[in-house]
Amino acid sequence: MFNFLPKTLVGIIASGLLFLNVLFWCSCLLIFAVIKVMIPLKPWHNLITPILTKIAECWVKCNSGWMALTQKTHWDVQGLANLQYKGWYLVNANHQSWVDILVLQHLLGGRIPLLKFFLKQELIRVPIMGLSWWALDFPFMKRFSREYLEKHPEMRGKDLETTRIACKKFARTPTSVMNFMEGTRFTPSKHKKQNSPYQHLLKPKAGGIAFAMNAMGDKFQSLLNITIVYPDGIPSFWDFLSGRIKNVKVRIEEEAIPLHFTQKDYNEDDEFRAEFQQWTHEMWLKKDALISELSSD
Repeated sequence: MFNFLPKTLVGIIASGLLFLNVLFWCSCLLIFAVIKVMIPLKPWHNLITPILTKIAECWVKCNSGWMALTQKTHWDVQGLANLQYKGWYLVNANHQSWVDILVLQHLLGGRIPLLKFFLKQELIRVPIMGLSWWALDFPFMKRFSREYLEKHPEMRGKDLETTRIACKKFARTPTSVMNFMEGTRFTPSKHKKQNSPYQHLLKPKAGGIAFAMNAMGDKFQSLLNITIVYPDGIPSFWDFLSGRIKNVKVRIEEEAIPLHFTQKDYNEDDEFRAEFQQWTHEMWLKKDALISELSSD
């Protein structure tokens, strides 16, 4: 509707709509989050959690609404047909821009459960958002490095056990857990610094996704391996707000998770760690080739 306007004006309008959407839905979310904190009873939490999830889903839908008003993007998407709203998914995607998150929410919202991110334990202290993430049952991970565990062997297994406890509630509620395996956004400078063997990707950090698989046990029904390509170049968030993204290509591949991946310890089992790293390497080779193909179409 507004995309015919000058790009700067489109960006201002989109920014205003984004801000109003955040203000309204975050306020609603915080009201129920505070109530959840004040009444620490499991039956009450079971009652209020679906309400919080619905608020977050409405937030995502409204994002898609203002995107439709301000963007004129051609979406080339494959792989949405067989997704289940009442399923358990581990979602992995390449990461190039903050726009990726809105792309994923726009395409997957209403098709699979609300995307939830594994967060560092320290992030629960972030004002407002920490409470919101906690209320939405985002799992907070408390991980220890191998160096730390060598000095404090009594802490072995504590990080995984903490995360397992946080994820127990997912056995009752269909859940989608999101992971960017690169760990950060792709940039040419990061790519060069890493001496990455891939043309379009940074090196995958296999430990995080292995940790998630182990923590969740066999609850995940599959991995959604998602590839995002911006044929006209990687956009900044302002490019997105101002309606400069003309084309987005997304491919979604559903893959089975080998059962033994959920049963072995990535940190302690050297043989399994090597096997898992090879699995992620092969996945990344295929993704890299797919990005080249989609970029040249």
